[in-house]
Amino acid sequence: MKINDSLIYVVEEPTSQKEFMRDKLSSRFIKSSIKYNNIFKNDVLSIRDTSLKKGDIIRVDFPDENPNGEVQHMDLDIVYEDRDILVINKPPNMVTHTSRGDMSNTLLNYTLGYFEEIGLKRKVRFVNRLDRDTSGLVIAAKNSFAHAMISEQFQNGVVKEYLAMVKGTPKDMIIEAPIARGEDGILREVREDGKYSKTSVKLLKSFREYSLVRLRLYTGRTHQIRVHMKHIGYPLLGDSLYSDDTTLERQALHSFKVIFNSPREGRVELTAKLPDDMKQLLRK
Repeated sequence: MKINDSLIYVVEEPTSQKEFMRDKLSSRFIKSSIKYNNIFKNDVLSIRDTSLKKGDIIRVDFPDENPNGEVQHMDLDIVYEDRDILVINKPPNMVTHTSRGDMSNTLLNYTLGYFEEIGLKRKVRFVNRLDRDTSGLVIAAKNSFAHAMISEQFQNGVVKEYLAMVKGTPKDMIIEAPIARGEDGILREVREDGKYSKTSVKLLKSFREYSLVRLRLYTGRTHQIRVHMKHIGYPLLGDSLYSDDTTLERQALHSFKVIFNSPREGRVELTAKLPDDMKQLLRK
């Protein structure tokens, strides 16, 4: 079995292996590492609790994995990459994950192709996902350790900013309006019994009939930006679900910026360039 990467820790003070691992890793990841014999103490398999002394080296291997989808190849717009993650600027009109109706030509398929190109035998684990029509930053974890670490950050709140083209000219504001699932199970709506949702709006540029805005998500509800902007009277251009606008063939929404901590590299602040269809609107 070829090992592409490992976690390596040097013990700084006497302790038990159980306590040492619990301090560093999630319980789910520890159980999986024990199950598949991936924990080593001073290069010797060590999956049972044992005493550790200063200077001992604990290594946790990431084993090879079979791909979790069809492997396909295309040039990806890679914004950032390190040992644990790959961040891609997803184009519009591409599904992020495979599903029953989309088993090929998804971002997952093409990311598996990239993994194959660099010799990484792993599943693709997306930390976040975007709608088919939304473009921008998507984070793929290269191992289960990174997926768990960054997913936890997203649950606790990371900086997520979007660029959008909307009808009219909104003012800078904070929207705090609860969002609930609509009766059809697809549409969302602002409703008193919904979940707390918060979005900030900053006007960047105004045109005759539409504007470019910068939006920050403080919560992560389904369709949050689209619902909130419709709620205040400035729906997204091209959003067929929440308006009748046909300026674009998809909602003019782009995941522009994200700030988080990569597990072993620290703080990462990334931005993604606008796709061509939104750029063309800015030139008019």
